[in-house]
Amino acid sequence: MKYCVGIDLGSTTTKAIILGEDGEILGRGITNSRSNYAVACEVALAEGLISSRFALVASALAEASMDEKEQQGWISRVEGFFRLEQYLSQHTLLRQAIEEQLASEDGAGRTLAPVIEQILERMDKRAPSLFSRGARRKSDFFRDIAGSQYLRFAEEISQSEEVSFDQLVAHYDRAILKVENTPAGSKNFLNNARAAVRRLKSAPAALEKAVEQAGTVALDQVMSVGTGYGRQTLPFPKEQIRSEILCHGLGAHTLFPNTRTVLDIGGQDTKAIQVDERGIVTSFQMNDRCAAGCGRYLGYIADEMNLGLHELGPLANQSTRKVKINSTCTVFAGAELRERLSLGEKREDILQGLHRAVILRAMSLLARSGGVEDEFTFTGGVANNQAAVGALAELIQENYGERTLNISANSIYTGALGAAIFARRDWQQSVN
Repeated sequence: MKYCVGIDLGSTTTKAIILGEDGEILGRGITNSRSNYAVACEVALAEGLISSRFALVASALAEASMDEKEQQGWISRVEGFFRLEQYLSQHTLLRQAIEEQLASEDGAGRTLAPVIEQILERMDKRAPSLFSRGARRKSDFFRDIAGSQYLRFAEEISQSEEVSFDQLVAHYDRAILKVENTPAGSKNFLNNARAAVRRLKSAPAALEKAVEQAGTVALDQVMSVGTGYGRQTLPFPKEQIRSEILCHGLGAHTLFPNTRTVLDIGGQDTKAIQVDERGIVTSFQMNDRCAAGCGRYLGYIADEMNLGLHELGPLANQSTRKVKINSTCTVFAGAELRERLSLGEKREDILQGLHRAVILRAMSLLARSGGVEDEFTFTGGVANNQAAVGALAELIQENYGERTLNISANSIYTGALGAAIFARRDWQQSVN
């Protein structure tokens, strides 16, 4: 099966979209961006191919006349156990990396070894519950999941064993860099999927057959295009790199053909884009001088409040009073946040004000790019934040009147989708 891939290397996440020969989306992949950009691309691509193979499993079950609801139920359970198998594989790499570090030390390593082993054993036992049905995780990235577990157990054990918490954390920080720069790759799909099926009780024969079929299909990459904040570092030839403005414009147009204005708020920058009826960019404005008003700013606020990034929006929506935030500068945000909390202001009110301040910065870019035409599409990771969406809808209404606001459930992949479409066009031109 031939496919084209688009890679969007953002400042915080790297995304991949896999397109089939006829232009359908076969799979999506995402990972947290690393200092090693080649590895980030490889991991995102591997995740996209895993997603593609699960799509093949679904197709095989449909051909076997399995009821759609039953089909979704089995695939959901297999995917859960599949992610558990991935986590356990990476956990093994983490253990090996830490053991190598301890072995290279003298007395200090021997002292810490049994303590760290206790932490790792607790993480092992805890792992199945993290991926059980209905389990809620603050992140799907191994670094985040393993890190929160390691820190929790390290804090508990360091007190009872009277060892340095900082030393325990230092070993994790060094080891995780090696782990996350060792991509598992999509070649492990069949082994992990088989192990996942074995964990199921009374799995139907059709499911086992579908997994075997999906795992053995040959996937042939025929073209790739890269884009994003870090596109110049992508391991692609120059002719396979496209501007993120062009990719976001085309991706938004593909998702919503009547789109004329696009707002993308990513981790490090904000883009206001105008496109024509073909998805070609006619005007744009971009703020890339600092992270103020972008996803990284919201991430910083989440860290200050000891919250997961996904918790900011729901908490902000509980606000009952508007609070005006004076600065969206990441440098000063923490100080202003702590000052307002000390004055007795509620977290949800402060967060609502922060979200509005972020969107106000975006509104100025929209105005300079040409305003907001109907239809208007909001893309990027921040488009998944309901407080940001609410603030945007309110300000658009106040400044431009009624507009159709489009948001895809997969908005974070918009740039990668545009890149994949460019890749498919390039491939078609090369074979015609």
